[in-house]
Amino acid sequence: MATFTLSGLKHPASISVDTWGMAHIRAETTQDAFFVQGFNAARDRLWQIDLWRKRGLGLLAADFGPGYLMQDRAARLFLYRGAMDVEWAAYGEDAQEICTAFAAGINAGIDQVLAGNMPLPPEFSELGNSPSHWHPEDVVRIRTHCLSRNAASELVRTKVQNLSDPEVDLLRWPLTPAVPDSEWDVTSPVDLPESALAVYELATAPVTFSPERLAATLDEAPLWTGIDAAKTVRRVEEAMEGSNNWVIAPALTKSGRAIMASDPHRAHAAPSLRYMVHLTAPDLDLIGAGEPSSPGVMAGHNGHAAFSLTIFCADQEDLMVHETAPDDAAAYRHGDAFVPMMQIDETFAVKGESDQTLPLLFTQYGPVIYRDKASNIALSVRTVFTDAGSAPYMGTLKTMRTNSVSTFRKAAETWGAPSVNLNYADVNGDICWQSAAYVPRRTGWRGLTPVNGDGHFEWDGYLTAADLPYLENPAQGFVHSANEMNLPDTWDHDKSPVGYEWFVDGRADRVAQVIAAGDAGDIAASCALQTDSFSALALRLIALLPDDGSTPAVSLLRNWDGYAETGSSAALLFELWLSSHLRPALLNKIAPDPELRKYLVPGNITTVVRLLEGEHAGLSARAGLAEDAARDMFLIQTLTQAWDATRAQYGDAPDNWRWGDLHKGWFDHAMTPVKAGFDVGPLDKGGSNSSVMLAYYDASDYRVRIGASVRMVVDVGAWDNSVWINAPGQSGIPTDPHYQDLAALWAEGQYVPMLYSTEAVDAATQQTFDLLPAGTTKETTK
Repeated sequence: MATFTLSGLKHPASISVDTWGMAHIRAETTQDAFFVQGFNAARDRLWQIDLWRKRGLGLLAADFGPGYLMQDRAARLFLYRGAMDVEWAAYGEDAQEICTAFAAGINAGIDQVLAGNMPLPPEFSELGNSPSHWHPEDVVRIRTHCLSRNAASELVRTKVQNLSDPEVDLLRWPLTPAVPDSEWDVTSPVDLPESALAVYELATAPVTFSPERLAATLDEAPLWTGIDAAKTVRRVEEAMEGSNNWVIAPALTKSGRAIMASDPHRAHAAPSLRYMVHLTAPDLDLIGAGEPSSPGVMAGHNGHAAFSLTIFCADQEDLMVHETAPDDAAAYRHGDAFVPMMQIDETFAVKGESDQTLPLLFTQYGPVIYRDKASNIALSVRTVFTDAGSAPYMGTLKTMRTNSVSTFRKAAETWGAPSVNLNYADVNGDICWQSAAYVPRRTGWRGLTPVNGDGHFEWDGYLTAADLPYLENPAQGFVHSANEMNLPDTWDHDKSPVGYEWFVDGRADRVAQVIAAGDAGDIAASCALQTDSFSALALRLIALLPDDGSTPAVSLLRNWDGYAETGSSAALLFELWLSSHLRPALLNKIAPDPELRKYLVPGNITTVVRLLEGEHAGLSARAGLAEDAARDMFLIQTLTQAWDATRAQYGDAPDNWRWGDLHKGWFDHAMTPVKAGFDVGPLDKGGSNSSVMLAYYDASDYRVRIGASVRMVVDVGAWDNSVWINAPGQSGIPTDPHYQDLAALWAEGQYVPMLYSTEAVDAATQQTFDLLPAGTTKETTK
């Protein structure tokens, strides 16, 4: 047991850390509960949240030098700069109070670290920097870590269409529903370079370290602006400006209580993106997963209702192409006149150098991210994320405390970003799905390509959750989402375009089929569905193989059940065939031009399967596969290549092949290029790019880079039966036992108890922290 006396704490409080690293916070007031949540974040995740804050506010160069100056400038372009009273109001009447308490708690934790009462995370010592104090506004002003769509896709779509045609772009991302060819008439005729989004990508990139970047001089600062495929910031030669969830109603469960399951998908990293926490006060008893840099939880329950989310693929961004004045590159055409861009001169502290002042330019639509003075062109991003009420996930401050479907849906009306599917279930047996976001109202275009920023393409306010679809207590007995196109058949996509880039990988269909069949009706069964490695797309592709059972490769795949388990030899062969042979060979046929092909790699799996099934006649003809015989030969040739490659790497005995020998879970740490020992992995991993247990890999190394950031299954009403897993662990301190203790369990598809009652928590407590207000002692509080 440890005791800390903290300035800003009003009453005695405590933190009980259980066997699996979850912190259970007990406080006498709601304000103190969020204060302690902030303190606990500093105790367990200080390096991570300090880095996130400095990245988001554009403060990296002060700690790490000139190599980070351009990333700072990019980040500040996307900060929220509007009125704070409007911002706070979007998240609830006590949002400012909550964030003030949370920030004060972080600062109290930092003070304890600086005083030597808590350990300084080793990353600070390695890099020679220190944690900085927070302001309440820091919690909400940062927007660049939000999941955004679809600025990057707009530019790539234009590049592909300029080199080929819209049908070929479906190999990159299929559109649902299909759009008419007339849509492309609105596209700006300006041929933007691939580098036009460099500043946007830099603003949204994670922080990475390398000896070269840390040693960069001020003269070299403009060169550190490139972003590679792994989202690593790199030096350039010239300077340049998925998820699943579901709720099953009591009528379909074995216990007669609702079940909620949630496993939001994000990029894997160490420490984990998510953090599990339990907050208890007289009017609050919340438990679930959030982000360590934000108060509250985004998925979990409050003792009456459970809630969760996945991404709802609404389009919240547009690229606006501007003609600039020949004699003034800071003026752009709007209507019949040129109007000046707004310029804000920002000062940046730079380690080892004097402060640097750099200009930030904005059109009426948003930050300017690219200018070509010679061609009189500029590019700005119009995005929801710079408007009030769009701080990522902060809408949970309202939704997490609701106790009825009606109040839940009402609270969701001011949910701005990211765009989400919100699920709800309560002890009364009510369930609900509500799509929630600020979705731009576009008239005359769908937001799929860059458009002219001269006033012809405007947003007429937003659709909100009040306008978007929902389901309350549906007759089918469940609600679910997996990033699929789930707008109703009656939705008018022309009048109210929401989005077209949904995930059509079969996960949503699989979830619905299993639940409807009654095979997810208890906690264990819902856990099994979350960790389901079955791929319907895989079996559809295998079904296309010609009837030639004498071929060992065909025989192995035809006898496979479609489950990509770690020990499966067929899964190893199939995934190598799909990702290292079939898709590359198909793209080579359709796009022999490497300039075009680079935009299509790796090739959307669903479009590939549909093409080979004969759905995309134009693409089939382009690939020379329109005839069945040609297609059969192509399938057998690429499969034979995969068989030979698998034998060469794993031996001649297929019984010894294992998918897990190639497919590895791995959690990268930003410090690894500077000092080894912070990564977690490798771990044998099942699943694939199209299974409910998403385990997304790149064919370059088959490491799992995207998947469940946290998994949770909640027994609504019998709360202690609930389970969770967070990988690689709860703590962000590499020397802490909870830094990677959950990684092996996660890789195996296992869970740990999500304890809620006082009795259950006390029985599992392994470590306790007593927290006292400044000026008190244990004796005075007795």
